[in-house]
Amino acid sequence: MAPHDIAVIFLDIVIMLSIALSFGHLMRRLHIPSIVGELIGGIVIGPTVLGRLSPNAYDWLFPNVGPAYMGIDVLTQICVLFFLFFVGLEVDIGMIKKRLYNIAWTSLMGIALPFVLGFSLVILSPQLWGGHAQSMLKLLALFIGTAFSISALPVIARMLKDMGLLKTDTGMIVMGVATINDLVGWSLFTLVLNEFAYRDVPGLSPYTSFIVVLLTLMFLLMAGRVLAQKALQWLKPCSACYMGLAMVFMLLAVVIVELMGIHAAFGAFMAGAAFSRGSDKRIEANDMLSRLVMCFFAPIYFVSIGLRADFFKSFDLLLAAATLLMACAGKVIGATLGAKISGLPSRQAAAIGIALNSRGAMEMVLARVARDAGLIDDRIFVALIIMAVITSIISGPMIKRLVTAE
Repeated sequence: MAPHDIAVIFLDIVIMLSIALSFGHLMRRLHIPSIVGELIGGIVIGPTVLGRLSPNAYDWLFPNVGPAYMGIDVLTQICVLFFLFFVGLEVDIGMIKKRLYNIAWTSLMGIALPFVLGFSLVILSPQLWGGHAQSMLKLLALFIGTAFSISALPVIARMLKDMGLLKTDTGMIVMGVATINDLVGWSLFTLVLNEFAYRDVPGLSPYTSFIVVLLTLMFLLMAGRVLAQKALQWLKPCSACYMGLAMVFMLLAVVIVELMGIHAAFGAFMAGAAFSRGSDKRIEANDMLSRLVMCFFAPIYFVSIGLRADFFKSFDLLLAAATLLMACAGKVIGATLGAKISGLPSRQAAAIGIALNSRGAMEMVLARVARDAGLIDDRIFVALIIMAVITSIISGPMIKRLVTAE
């Protein structure tokens, strides 16, 4: 790689990180999640703004081919792996046991209704999504149903913490449901992506491959949790060593799932879930990683999302509006209804439904991975990003209004 290309790569990192920190700080002052600012920053230095104002500068800074392009692409792939590993670390499976009945009903309805609405929206209005072939249409419908079903665990956790609700009964239920939503959603997405890319396990039928993939994921989760327990005994005085071992396991999980034909991102997420919170030592080690992820890896990744598409050229008002309305209706109504069925009061059930409607970072990652794989085009990508941004912005104020009105 030529010195010029190396210089461009590091200049790009400086620009992306500076833009992310500046716009993220501005959004936090406005009480908006920082990832919204990071995305907007990426749009400003991407083809949407900089590419129009100064095409030559944009092409020089962010070329579409060559060593500099490959370098930034590899960096963003590493960033998303560390971000999803961090998201997995935030999963607290033990929390689910405390309010299992409420969480089970809320999760069931909060996944089922948006999935059905997303799937039906694609099947009943194929022209809205680009008129795909019948075989592709079913896969797209499965993906949109999955995209409508997930919630943004990191954004929800930060939002509840800022409002002092994280340790409350409502916060506990929301975090438990969000954990299940992400586990189920990413499992469904992995299987859809696996089917789309025809990356089944070599030599096996699709159905046998499906079972092998699920068993592999369960093995990673269980093996990781056993290793985490042993690591707490072996490395008692060293939190940094514990987290180092966790990252080695994450990279090994990425290798395994890639060889199995599964996207690397899910391996990172499962590895994080395996080493998730459960003791003071884990919490201390996880906090060490969270500072690095949230100050470096995550900002660069979310800026890169804005660099991936021309948001003006690819904006489809009807598609964006339909995506936003149906996603919000499915998640809010479904989760609220599930919480009500489980016996929670109406106001608390509504607060839970609105909190789970925040899609934020997870929706952006899902959309980016699907776009890179060729499963969706730029129109759908932009519609999903807009939905993720708007739901992240509106959830906090709406929950605060419900809570303060009690």
